Amino acid sequence: METPRDGGRNARPEFPQVSVDDACADLRAMKVRGGSRVARYAVQALRDHAKDSAGAKNPTEYLNPILKAGEKLKSARPTAFALTNGVNYVLNAGARSLESGGPVEEIRNAVVNAANDFIAHSLDAVRIIGEIGARRIKNGDTIITHSDSEAAMSVMKRAHDIGKGIRVYCTETRPNYQGHRTAAALAAYGIDTTLICDSACRVMMGDADKAIVGCDAISGNGALVSKIGVSQVAMLAQEARVNFIVAAETYKVDFRTLTGKLIDAEQRDPNEIAAKEWMERNPKVKLSNYVFDFTPPEYIDFYVTEKGIMPPAGIFTLMQELRDEYAPRSFA
Repeated sequence: METPRDGGRNARPEFPQVSVDDACADLRAMKVRGGSRVARYAVQALRDHAKDSAGAKNPTEYLNPILKAGEKLKSARPTAFALTNGVNYVLNAGARSLESGGPVEEIRNAVVNAANDFIAHSLDAVRIIGEIGARRIKNGDTIITHSDSEAAMSVMKRAHDIGKGIRVYCTETRPNYQGHRTAAALAAYGIDTTLICDSACRVMMGDADKAIVGCDAISGNGALVSKIGVSQVAMLAQEARVNFIVAAETYKVDFRTLTGKLIDAEQRDPNEIAAKEWMERNPKVKLSNYVFDFTPPEYIDFYVTEKGIMPPAGIFTLMQELRDEYAPRSFA
């Protein structure tokens, strides 16, 4: 991972200091949203937890609580694979330091420095994706986006910065209305922004030149896992011959898919789609609230990553390159 090490080590904290337990509660309650923001929040919580090595008599005694904290954070948002890889990156640094036979203080420094480096790399990746993606935007393009993606917004903001005169349609992204956040942020940035309801996407796609979304995880075959509704945007874009572009940091790849494991489709509290009073009046109605859906690689024109433009077919090679950094290591 190439990171600005001084910026990573000494960067101003993005979030207030928080315990691992409180961070897990915040993540489950979706108080922090967006794949990379979620990852940085979890990694910062793990870093702050790891700073305290007082009382640890040996490396194993120090690392065991860090490992447990990491697993707890990963379980808070299992489909947000940026979080999983971010935590693994930090834990792997501890495992390598343990293997080298270093003392507790050396291992502590390795863990804390890895966390700072990941946070710095994540922030830098978002900026680079904006730079690269903006080159694929033409003057006057109309863009449809869905949900609340830091990387996707980086592309649109950079295109605006260099004077491409874009306009953006943001879907509401029910049931949690993440699109409201995106629309507000883009409009405040000075971009011509229109908020539309999710079911209007097909109508508005006829006016669009590109669809740009973020992602939560990428499988080995190049398929996309993202906020529920993204797959519908992709299908509508294909029908309308509109480029469907995914802005994605490379640490969102899911290494488990290389061995055939399927990505679980996480479900959340049904209260998000129906009020408690309504459910009490209609007890026979079942509710389903899937958070993510899957977009096949054939619907994706290309990924914009901090390493450059990448077709879905290139994801397998990318996984091989990144495996040592993010695939979990043994602490034995």
